[in-house]
Amino acid sequence: MENSSSMKEFILLSLSENQGVQKTYFVVFLLFYMLTVAGNLLVLTVTSSQHLNSPMYFFLCHLSFVDICYSSVTAPQMISGFLVENNTISFAGCIGQLFGVHFFGCTEIFLLTAMAYDRYVAICRPLRYPALMSRRLCSRMVGVSWAGGFLHSTLQTLPIALLPFCGPNKVAHYFCDVHPLLHLACADTRAEGLAAVANSGVISLSCFLILVTSYVVILASLRGQTLAAWHKALSTCGSHIAVVILFFGPTTFVYIRPSSDLSKDRSAAVFYTLITPMLNPLIYTLRNGEVKGAVRKLCTRKVGSRNGKG
Repeated sequence: MENSSSMKEFILLSLSENQGVQKTYFVVFLLFYMLTVAGNLLVLTVTSSQHLNSPMYFFLCHLSFVDICYSSVTAPQMISGFLVENNTISFAGCIGQLFGVHFFGCTEIFLLTAMAYDRYVAICRPLRYPALMSRRLCSRMVGVSWAGGFLHSTLQTLPIALLPFCGPNKVAHYFCDVHPLLHLACADTRAEGLAAVANSGVISLSCFLILVTSYVVILASLRGQTLAAWHKALSTCGSHIAVVILFFGPTTFVYIRPSSDLSKDRSAAVFYTLITPMLNPLIYTLRNGEVKGAVRKLCTRKVGSRNGKG
């Protein structure tokens, strides 16, 4: 039995084996990826401005950066794979991709959880909001999110990197992930599989329960309030709830159980690696007047500067 370092490369499967469908996917997912990067760069630029300096926009700025990195880990490799017969990736590249997917994915989970706490304080403790959500605390929460993502990804990646791989080398996924790689290892991987489910599953499920609990408390606190108060609270939380459902639904489906149907995992993974990062800027922009106003000012300023140069 050879060790893992002897496996020089893996072959990633496409979402379809039909050549015509692959060309269509190439155009569609290239457009999705371009929209993801452009949309999140726009939100990143707007939310980092001095006019939007509340904790919510501080978290949203980091979320947009994570979304760009998260989709960039998988999308370019997937898109280029639609144009070649064998979409190959080196062993080191595969392990790096595995690390990146879990690093940015877990960081996003923790950021969404931190944003839920921010919304809870804003609605349930409005008078103490400036004191409770200080810049120092927000920075610490973001730092913990990044550190937690790094720790989680290390614990997921290291056991996989140390497994022996002696063939075949076809990964039943469009990117390197835990379950598809465990299927290729030349060893008993039950312990690693259970550890992966426990690691990713517990994080996804526990954070999701925290999020649900926070919104139950928020709704309970609105009992007896006016219709205007309900509308304001729901408009404040609506964007975040939509993002949470889009991201946590597919993620929990893939990682909460030992995977037996990798084709379903591939379909679900498209949502949390590309669709959700693409929709996040639209969701937050369309439901947020301050962000829309800042975007209009930014566009007006750029048009004005171009006309001035002309």
